[in-house]
Amino acid sequence: MKHNPEDSLKIENIVASAKVADELDLQMISSKIKDAEYNKKRFPGVVLRMQNPKIAALVFGSGKVVLTGAKSIDGVSQGLEILGEKLRELGIDIPNELEYKVQNIVTSADLGTPINLNKIAVGFNLDRIEYEPEQFPGLVYRLEEPKVVVLLFGSGKLIITGGKVPEDAKKAVNKILSDLSNLGLI
Repeated sequence: MKHNPEDSLKIENIVASAKVADELDLQMISSKIKDAEYNKKRFPGVVLRMQNPKIAALVFGSGKVVLTGAKSIDGVSQGLEILGEKLRELGIDIPNELEYKVQNIVTSADLGTPINLNKIAVGFNLDRIEYEPEQFPGLVYRLEEPKVVVLLFGSGKLIITGGKVPEDAKKAVNKILSDLSNLGLI
């Protein structure tokens, strides 16, 4: 196999959460930060969109924030720092060292060859897969180690979701390659 699927791994989105304060005045934040979006009838938080890195921060009255859209762990850190700085500029007491927890990393990969989902559905551990081509064109494979969900498509493309660290996607791709190879399907 000339194509190395590990080389095709690409983080598409990281979702992380943090607690930045005990409570936040969303009305005040939305009125003082340029381009902040707040419509509590539609969504219970303020949405702040950053351009570099391209991240959306969802800020809640509880003092919790959710960062989404980051393409790297560094991007999450940068986004949280930018958010902390914006809130500090408003006179809000925000800790200097903000910590976040990664909730989900979505990664794409390419096996470099088409795969037969029907044969995979028959060969893989049935209680770990879902395959209903009339409902969804991919096969859903739930791995135990790492604890992620892999969507396999006939094109050989994969989406890995549920990872907590970037290495989870690499382990998942290696597991899929091993399983497919053991079944003689690649």
